[in-house]
Amino acid sequence: MNNKRIITAALTGAGDTTSKSKHVPITPKEIADSAIESAKAGAAIAHIHVRDPKTGKLSHDVELFKETVERIREADTDVIINITAGGGGDFVPSLETPTAGGPGTDIQTPQERHEPVGKLLPEICTLDCGSLNFGDEVYLGPAGWLREHAQLIKDSGVKPEMEIFDTGHIRLANQLISEGLIEGNPMYQFCLGIPWGADADAETIDYMRKRTVEGSHWSAFGIGRMQLPMVAQSALLGGNVRVGLEDNLYLEKGVLGSNEQLVDRAVSVLNSVNLEPMTPREAREQLNLKAFNR
Repeated sequence: MNNKRIITAALTGAGDTTSKSKHVPITPKEIADSAIESAKAGAAIAHIHVRDPKTGKLSHDVELFKETVERIREADTDVIINITAGGGGDFVPSLETPTAGGPGTDIQTPQERHEPVGKLLPEICTLDCGSLNFGDEVYLGPAGWLREHAQLIKDSGVKPEMEIFDTGHIRLANQLISEGLIEGNPMYQFCLGIPWGADADAETIDYMRKRTVEGSHWSAFGIGRMQLPMVAQSALLGGNVRVGLEDNLYLEKGVLGSNEQLVDRAVSVLNSVNLEPMTPREAREQLNLKAFNR
């Protein structure tokens, strides 16, 4: 499959984007429908967060995950489901009490982050491999928590996609692998251009990919205007790609897009460099995933 790449559609994310674009899916039905349409457009994997249907804000409600996943599984598509397990990591220190979280803080334990994964058993879930100055917040992923979380994922049989926001996260991910907490052929996702993580450019991708373990798979994405350029750069360097409204709202300057339109644009970028998107079946084989749970 040297001439094929896996496309992931990151459907809704957790950011405050619902007021900026009518295309951002909010309800379980909208998220599931977007996953299905993205699969028809060429995505092999649907990366899923959920939102409060009333407010549009991030939610950790397992029942919302359940409804979304069930709608996708009941549809006439075999898109691979990738549930986020990285929610509940936002820490904003209180100015009055710096050791306590102020407004905007949203912290979950490893067990809480894993709950929707353990109950719904998607084929893939994310594992954010470290802490980061994430804009004006701090995303917390202490090594001890990651070891505990990685063990929970391993015990569930779900394949972790290790989210890499900066170069030190690769070192921690590789340490988890060396300790036997990540088995099989590991998956890395390079998350680029996020303030204040790794840059979104070819040099960063090249640096990161050369530090993955032998036999692993990797993908990269950029946010905002760098989303589609990073599709080309990642694909040309041998990696898989990710697009979607979690990371970028626009097809081009001033033109808002939907998830399926962004996937279609990614397919066009791949085709322009003589590459094709993998089907879900091909991606399962490539990533050595367990049988799809329908």
